[in-house]
Amino acid sequence: MIIHVEQLVKRYKDLIALDHFDLDVQEGEVLGLLGPNGSGKTTAINCMLSLLKYDKGTIELFGKPMNANSYDLKRDIGLVLQNVAVFDELSVEENIDYFCGLYIHDKAERQRLVNEAIDFVELNDFKKFRPKKLSGGLLRRLNIACGIAHRPKLIFMDEPTVAVDPQSRNSILNGIRRLNKEGATIVYTSHYMEEVEDICSHIVIMDNGKKVAQGTREQLKAMISLKEKIEIDQIKLTDQQLDAIRDIANVSEVQYYGDHLEVKCNGGDHNLVNLLDYFKENNIDFGMIYSKLPTLNDVFLEITGKELRDQG
Repeated sequence: MIIHVEQLVKRYKDLIALDHFDLDVQEGEVLGLLGPNGSGKTTAINCMLSLLKYDKGTIELFGKPMNANSYDLKRDIGLVLQNVAVFDELSVEENIDYFCGLYIHDKAERQRLVNEAIDFVELNDFKKFRPKKLSGGLLRRLNIACGIAHRPKLIFMDEPTVAVDPQSRNSILNGIRRLNKEGATIVYTSHYMEEVEDICSHIVIMDNGKKVAQGTREQLKAMISLKEKIEIDQIKLTDQQLDAIRDIANVSEVQYYGDHLEVKCNGGDHNLVNLLDYFKENNIDFGMIYSKLPTLNDVFLEITGKELRDQG
């Protein structure tokens, strides 16, 4: 077990930021830690890293108790923060060398690791640049290189792809896959559900300081009532027809706005066929029609009542 957190409690006066929070992360996982703003994600991570004192509970990393003086454990931990934390006065190469030097004191070994990190984030053409000369996406890549250059076994990544261009996002996600393939265990937070669904082997959803759901993508999707979502464009319907659609077997919710119809179903294998049969019988014309299986965003919305992407 790489991370074991048990009954963690953190209070800020009358506010309970973590309410008996539990978490287990197995070696080799990419764990997605999800939750709306204020759910306790950052507080939990800061407690795990001993950057924040907590009121009650147990935290073990690599099978050992974690505290502020656990320098042997910290050597094997990497941290990539949402807010880029590099030195403007230093070049790309010098920044990576500085952060790597906090853990690796042998100069030759450090130079090898710095070169590997520059290759890893594809910044060879920019290693003499200072941060102010880099685009947002390149700056994010530098931030990641600084956090992983010392080859940590456990990496915490907080929103590493916020506000980056598609090319940099793909580069970062491919880099995370490579880190994991090479043995790193990763705790990953993001508001981009498609990223979490793509790269995370296990997912924990937090709300109000508690763990409210956990499992693989498939396990989480099986927990919710929504089993299929059907969307239809360019369709004109009366209130009577909408009521009739609501009475179709397995239909749990109908939303109609403008000329767009959204039908949610809680089971069944022939929902689309049943809906098309109704349109045909009643001579209802429509444009494009889409049938979608539940996404992680649907899971998050049903469990927490909030849209993750709207949380900032």
